[in-house]
Amino acid sequence: MKRSTFIHFFALIAALTLFAGCGKDKTPPVSERIAKRWTATKVEESNTVVYTKGGATNVRPGYANFLLDLSSPSSVTLKEFEGSSFTGTWEVQGENRLILKGLTPQPTNTNGTIEFTINSINDTELVLTRTTANQKTGGTINKYTLAP
Repeated sequence: MKRSTFIHFFALIAALTLFAGCGKDKTPPVSERIAKRWTATKVEESNTVVYTKGGATNVRPGYANFLLDLSSPSSVTLKEFEGSSFTGTWEVQGENRLILKGLTPQPTNTNGTIEFTINSINDTELVLTRTTANQKTGGTINKYTLAP
């Protein structure tokens, strides 16, 4: 009798574990969640806000035209605040690194590669911090808050 109860107890635990795992939503990988056309809603250069979407006193109003297009698998288009445009490929490494590579024409001092730390991502917002200084903004490290 004790052996039968013991077996039933473990069968019940196994069944509960199986059913508990079935109802959970699996979050898609970052590479799928990031695959959109992103525009700037806020940009900080060395922790100073220089652009806020809809702001009347933006230091760099050109960020209204900023675009990071990751909607095509592995192809990227980057349009900077001053109007320059670059194309290449993109990849995500781990959960928090976005790499744009093979960019043409090559952005200044990049060898055709720009890397970002992915600070956060959800359905309506992507926050990236460039890992190297941007020469076009005076050598600042820039943080981009983007929306699809």
